[in-house]
Amino acid sequence: MNLYRILVVVPLILFLSHFNSLSQIKDTTKSKLYEGEARRIIAEGLKTCQAYRMLEDLSLNIGPRLVGSPQAAKAVEWGKQKMESLGFQNVHTEPCTVPHWVRGAVEEASIITTRGESISINICALGGSIATPEDGIYAEILQVKSFDDLKTLGEEANGKIIFFNRPMDPSKISPGEAYGGAVNQRGSGAVEAAKAGGVAALIRSMTMQLDDVPHTGSMHYMDTIPKVPAAAISTMGANMLDSLLAIDKNLKIKIKLSCQTLPDIESANVIGELTGTEKPEEVIVIGGHLDSWDQGHGAHDDGAGCVHSIEALRLLKELGLRPKRTIRVVLFMNEEFGLNGGIAYAKEDHHGEKHICAIETDAGGFTPRGFGVGADSVNFPRFARWSYLLDPIDAGRITRGGGGADISELAKLGVITIGLRVDGQRYFDYHHSGNDTIDKVHPRELELGAIAIAIFSYAIAQEGI
Repeated sequence: MNLYRILVVVPLILFLSHFNSLSQIKDTTKSKLYEGEARRIIAEGLKTCQAYRMLEDLSLNIGPRLVGSPQAAKAVEWGKQKMESLGFQNVHTEPCTVPHWVRGAVEEASIITTRGESISINICALGGSIATPEDGIYAEILQVKSFDDLKTLGEEANGKIIFFNRPMDPSKISPGEAYGGAVNQRGSGAVEAAKAGGVAALIRSMTMQLDDVPHTGSMHYMDTIPKVPAAAISTMGANMLDSLLAIDKNLKIKIKLSCQTLPDIESANVIGELTGTEKPEEVIVIGGHLDSWDQGHGAHDDGAGCVHSIEALRLLKELGLRPKRTIRVVLFMNEEFGLNGGIAYAKEDHHGEKHICAIETDAGGFTPRGFGVGADSVNFPRFARWSYLLDPIDAGRITRGGGGADISELAKLGVITIGLRVDGQRYFDYHHSGNDTIDKVHPRELELGAIAIAIFSYAIAQEGI
C-alpha cells in the first residue's frame, strides 16, 4: 500500500465505518420503540391462551347465537359479565332493535326421477326465507349458472324451482374473492327466480369444500316481486343434482321449509374499555360480532372475533399497559342480518369523543398475517410503521384497504377502518354451516390473533396517527 492510501484512504475508511456503526445504533434504538411491550404481550398470550377458553365457554355453554334468539340474548349477558369480571372500565350494553327470523323444525328436500325414484338431499333455509306451503313445493328443476343465463330462458322458468349452481372460483388465490364472485346468487337468487316465474330458489352452498353440509346465509326480497322460498344445497348434493340433470332433464324436486319471520325484538351491543390515561376522548375501537348463524357453534364466525377483542384488552390490563388513548371493545349485534348494532353504535352520541380508528376481526380464528388499513396515502404510513412489532409472530403484513361490515358505518363518518387479516384458506369450509364448531379452532392460532390486535391497538393508542 502506498503512502497516499495509508495517510488518506485508511483513515477515511475507518471514519465511514465508525459513522455507519453510529447510524446503525441510532436506527436500532429507534426501532425498539414498544418492542419490549410487544414481547411481553406475546409471551403472556401464548403462555395462557385465554382466548380459547373464552371461546369454549361461548360456543359450548351458549352455542349458536342467531339474532333475536334466546341464545343471542344470553350471549349479550355473557359478554357483559365477562368484561366486568376482567375489570374493564365503563362496561355497558347499547340497545338496538333487530330482526327475528326462526328457522323452524322442517327442512326437507328430495329429488324425484322420471322413474319415480326418490333421493333425499341435504338443504337448509337461507336466512330471511319464507316457508313453503305445509305440503311443500313439488316442481321441475331448472339449472342455471348466472342471472343472465336465467333471463335468456324466458318462459321456460315458469313454475320451476330454479337451481343456481355457480361454484366459487377455485382459481382465485383469495377465497374471499371467490366468495364475492358467487354470493350474489344466494343474496338475490329468490328475487331473480321469482322475476322469471320460478316458484322457489335452490342455491349451491358458498364453499369450495366438497361435502354434504349445506351453508346458510342471508338473502333478501323486494316488495314489488313475489316472495318465493330459498334454500342452500350442499356441494355434494349440487354436484349430484347436476349429474342427474345431465341424463334426466325432467327431474322434479320436493322442498319443505317451516321457517318464519317474527316481529323485531330488542337486543344490544356490549361495550367495555381501557380508558386512556392522557387523551381518553380519542378512541380506538376493536371488535367483532356477537351474533352468529344457527348452524354449528358460530366459533370462527364470529365467536373468534369477539374473544380476540376481549383477550386483546385483557392482555394489556394483565400486563399493566395503560394506553394513553382509550381502547374500546365493541361486541356488535346483528352483523349477519342487517348491521343493526354497527348502525346503532355509529349513531350514538359519544359525547365529544373522536374515533381515530376502528379494528374489526371477522375472518375467523386462524393464524394472523397482518392488517388491512383503509387509510389514504398520508395516514397509511402512520399505521404501517408498526409492522416490525408484529413480525415476530409473522403478522407484520400491513397493506392498504381494509375494514369490516360492522365498522362500515363509522367509515361513513370519516373514521379509519382496519381489518385483521388471517390465513383464510379454510374459512369457507366452515362459514355459515354446521362445520363451524369449536374443534375447528386451534388455541394458539386464535391467541395469536388476539396478540396481534393487542400489540397494534396499543401502539396506535400510544402514538396516535
